[in-house]
Amino acid sequence: MTMFSFAPATREQAKARIGLQGPAGSGKTMSALKIAERLADGGQIGLVDTERGSALTYAPVPGRPDLGGIPFLHMPMDNYDPRNLIEACRAAAAAALPVLIVDSWSLFYNGKGGLLQIVDQAGNVPGSGGTFGGWRTGTPIEQNMLEALLNYPGHVICTMRTKGDYSIEGKKVTKLGIKPIQREGAEYELGLIIDMVEGTGTVTKTRYPPLEGMTVHHPGAELAEVILDQLGQGVDPIEAFLEELRADGLTYEGALEIHRRADRRGLLALPAAHPTSGEVMPLGEAIRAVGVGLRPTAPPSVEAPSDADLHAALGSPHDDVVADADRVMQDRLRSDNPEPSPTKEQGSSAVSAPQMRRIFALLKAVGCPEERDRRLHAVSLLLGRQVSSMNELATSDGSELIEILSGFENQGPEAFRDLLNELHAKATAAA
Repeated sequence: MTMFSFAPATREQAKARIGLQGPAGSGKTMSALKIAERLADGGQIGLVDTERGSALTYAPVPGRPDLGGIPFLHMPMDNYDPRNLIEACRAAAAAALPVLIVDSWSLFYNGKGGLLQIVDQAGNVPGSGGTFGGWRTGTPIEQNMLEALLNYPGHVICTMRTKGDYSIEGKKVTKLGIKPIQREGAEYELGLIIDMVEGTGTVTKTRYPPLEGMTVHHPGAELAEVILDQLGQGVDPIEAFLEELRADGLTYEGALEIHRRADRRGLLALPAAHPTSGEVMPLGEAIRAVGVGLRPTAPPSVEAPSDADLHAALGSPHDDVVADADRVMQDRLRSDNPEPSPTKEQGSSAVSAPQMRRIFALLKAVGCPEERDRRLHAVSLLLGRQVSSMNELATSDGSELIEILSGFENQGPEAFRDLLNELHAKATAAA
């Protein structure tokens, strides 16, 4: 019996290998974190920091969800021996972190204790053969570092500093452009290279055809979504969602979650066959048709979306018809079962920081007044009860607000203002 065997390969087994390169202040770290948050899909992000804590600028501030921030696990380093990075990869793998950021990878090449220093020290040993002999020591260390990064079981994002690249012919010096501070060609081990200039990223090398030549201002969740789609391209996403709808034990809450995931991937308007009748209709209609049949007689306990889900939804386009239909479905539930949302005092957990960030972003997007009293009045109307502080909100309140506000994200302030006026009139009449 042979000890070697083959197994079917699927693209979703692959993980992203991304390089963000550019000068200081070009937005590499912020973009890396935004991309990582979507790739992590609710999991934790690990960041190896060689930049004296600069990444902490983008971390959340305890007790201040209004300031935003992206949660991540932080590992500062002040010695850039590539073997330290190998150990960091092992620690991240042991912690099952879905995304590892190295910010920046360049210092493991030219920083204190980095590859160049190792080569220099090895080459200065008597009888070593100078620089050539030094690389005999340094190259295996570099290869082990590359192996640790490329074989990491999750997604990897490396930021790299850049410098000018020149050619000299006689007395003529010609600037060729920029090049990353890393050993020649090392960056091409990565599957996607993005050049960053003043917050704008241009894809200069990719294995994902939809990204070829793309230029994105502040690369983040949308770019990550394309990458995830490419990594799972071997599976028909429409059929995958239909299979979930056919599964035994599907609940109304499960149907809502399927709808949300399909919405995030922009698939709701694509044609699909109804899971039971086979009638061709938009996927969103098929999901709703199944979901309505599963609707319970009591209000469902909708689980709060994950951190990554909420972040990925920021700024995402919504089809007006789909948004309206979802709102009607939720309105029916509320009208059939007019029970107030649970508060923290009633045992529900407090609204999460990512939920709060999402709510504030949506309130701004729909034109809600920023004055505190007027904002609280709007939130009170939407929830159907008095809210005197945003900190009173529970996770269920956050989920309800996000569901309602998302439907008005593309309709504009006027439609949202009409809703508030209608709710105010009803509340006044009831009083």
